[in-house]
Amino acid sequence: MKASSLARAAFDALTARKDGPTLYDLCDPIFRRHTGSGDAHIVKFYNTALGNPALRPLLRRAGLPELRDPARFKALQDALIAARDQTEPDWAAIGQPVADLLDTVSLQHPRPPKASHAGATPSIADIDTVIRSCAAHLLGSYNKNGFIPTYAAFNLIGDPDMHGREFLMALTGLNARGYKNSTLLFTLARIFIARSPAAKLINPPWAGIAEPMWEPVQIRHRSAYYDAFFTEALLSFGETGLASQDQTAQSRRAINAMIEFCLVTSREEVKSHDGSSVNVITALAPPPHPRFSRFFAQIKQDLGFGIYVPDCDTTACSFSAATQAGSTDPILNQPLLDFYAGYQVNDGANEPLVTVPINDNINYDGAIATWIDNLAGQRPYGNDLDPTLNLDVLEVSFRNCSRWQVLETPKRLETVHRIIGFQRRLVESGAFADPRSHIYYLPELYCAYFGRCYAALRALPEDTQRKLDPDGTFELIKPHVLAYVVNELIAHEMNAFDAALALIALGHLGAEVSLFIPPLQCIMRSRSEGGRKGPFKAYEWNKMKTPTRILVGGPEVTSAFVLMGLALARNAMQQSG
Repeated sequence: MKASSLARAAFDALTARKDGPTLYDLCDPIFRRHTGSGDAHIVKFYNTALGNPALRPLLRRAGLPELRDPARFKALQDALIAARDQTEPDWAAIGQPVADLLDTVSLQHPRPPKASHAGATPSIADIDTVIRSCAAHLLGSYNKNGFIPTYAAFNLIGDPDMHGREFLMALTGLNARGYKNSTLLFTLARIFIARSPAAKLINPPWAGIAEPMWEPVQIRHRSAYYDAFFTEALLSFGETGLASQDQTAQSRRAINAMIEFCLVTSREEVKSHDGSSVNVITALAPPPHPRFSRFFAQIKQDLGFGIYVPDCDTTACSFSAATQAGSTDPILNQPLLDFYAGYQVNDGANEPLVTVPINDNINYDGAIATWIDNLAGQRPYGNDLDPTLNLDVLEVSFRNCSRWQVLETPKRLETVHRIIGFQRRLVESGAFADPRSHIYYLPELYCAYFGRCYAALRALPEDTQRKLDPDGTFELIKPHVLAYVVNELIAHEMNAFDAALALIALGHLGAEVSLFIPPLQCIMRSRSEGGRKGPFKAYEWNKMKTPTRILVGGPEVTSAFVLMGLALARNAMQQSG
């Protein structure tokens, strides 16, 4: 959005006619100066996240006419008081008046216009220049910070797929009270935001699909999940042959340090379903390892995001990156499939394992849930299930097929077959293309990750491939994914991150080289858009739909994905001549 448009949106928000009670009319009497008994966290959360001086001016005129009804206003206030004061709140009852209001909000996923892609095909020399620029950005960031940072930001407008029904699922399915509090209050705030002029300022339009991270407050941090993909990006750079001798040495030092962070610093012991102990990888290592600033560390604590537990995705991606980097850490000898089997949904028999089923439009049978109980039995997010995560489980299983003796162990092979069956039903139904089916990712990223998983399978001996995928599911899925990339992604307006995802999918799936031209052109047009922060802007890599839409990405993330996409395109172009 242009500066003039932002200024106009700010003016409209600050001068709008007040059309009913506002968020602050509703909540200030309950939370602003409350010093009595009850849950102190919800009071602190309100004052830190919603009642702060930065947000107040934008929402002080954002009223809801329905709340002029005294009975409705009182019912909503009584629900908030119950959330504050009751020891064991009835969250379904508390959430219902908020859910009713949430259903008045109508948001849409991005719908980029059709695009024409006239112009010359970028040259190998141009591609090499951008690859080197992205690699220099990653290595420079590592040298400056001692790690490659990623950023988190809240989009207070929320997610288009979170309606009243899904909100109640989250409110009752999350375990930690802090997350219930944040889900309740963030959802309440998004109603006032979405139905006011402030929406245009807080959620301005953008080009393409992946959302730019232009929120003013971005929280820098480090996680093993991110280090795993930065490792893959630097490995990809090395495979291009474009790295200088010094860059090769720098890359190896960074890769070794990131693998150590994944497998050692972020290692956590948990109990498997059979009672044995297993080492997995936590989503966020304990302080000081996440590298939050002191300011944001305190805010994170105040907002109730203090407990993080291991997850199946971070564990899979960390093991995969370490395998690709040639690590010999004994942790890699653990056959993760034995552990993952305990988190696999069995045809409805253990679907209560998924306590936050906000994507229940898909059939969960055979898929692996997200979050892992820690040794204390904590699972603050409850549990959910994401299709892209299950691609990561397959990918790491393919890379470690021999080490884990997958073919020789019927139970492990069955676990793989059932995950593949889940993916088959997802794609055959067309649900993979529906944003609602995904908890943490975009359909476009699912396509890129399917390409990555497909390449890992095809790197195995043919007989092994047939045993892992006896029904030919990967070849069945491939044309569906390619059709989505060609007809829905690259045929429309893209941004640099979209284009990188398209190249990753096209490159791994062996698409015609002519299809690489639109995303390559987009990346060439976008280079230098990041200004002083890097070659490209920060875009949405992944998200959390609960407690609100929390985006994760960063300029370095965009550089990593662009590098990997361009490396694949470069290889395809060279092979085609």
